[in-house]
Amino acid sequence: MPPIRSESRQKLANQEGKILLALSDLQEGRIQSIRAAAKLYDVPRSTLQTRANGTLSRVDTPPNGRKLTQLEEDSLVEWIFSMDKRGAAPRKTTIREMANILLAARGSHPPPTVGENWPSNLINRRPNLRIRSSIRYDYQRALNEDPKLLREWFSTVQRTIDENGIQPEDIYNFDKTGFAIGLISSQKVVTRAEMIGNSRRLLQPGNRE
Repeated sequence: MPPIRSESRQKLANQEGKILLALSDLQEGRIQSIRAAAKLYDVPRSTLQTRANGTLSRVDTPPNGRKLTQLEEDSLVEWIFSMDKRGAAPRKTTIREMANILLAARGSHPPPTVGENWPSNLINRRPNLRIRSSIRYDYQRALNEDPKLLREWFSTVQRTIDENGIQPEDIYNFDKTGFAIGLISSQKVVTRAEMIGNSRRLLQPGNRE
């Protein structure tokens, strides 16, 4: 015997399908009145009237206290995952901006917006999201940490030393604070909870100077 909750969801889905068909017939002029459409499709007249006036269905209505619908929120989380996988995990301010873009896409004037704490609330109710400290990491430096590239670089250095008779005392480490080209700083970003560790590298373009 299926759970009662599953039966309720199925009943709601079946009624929603009937309402959509009734609304389609009304909009296309195949049925002339709300009463006739409600009777034909066996749906509550008051519900059909409300939907015809533009009210969203329960399926498309955001849960209580939320600005985005479930579908919009799921899409936003998938976007966060995608950015994280690319090494560009977003900050909470960026997530807030994306949520506002989704709200603006509905076409309301003026468009609704989410509050400053909305991203934090999203993370709290989504166990698959987590805040981490992220090191802003120079993209060129990240490329050069490829093991193959590192081996090639050290081979070139060793060959140059051998060919020119360079002595160890004449070799200096240029990677000092005063000579740093790529900017490296830390910030808080939102990532997939499944990632191991408390920090995440965030790639950035290298300094073009």
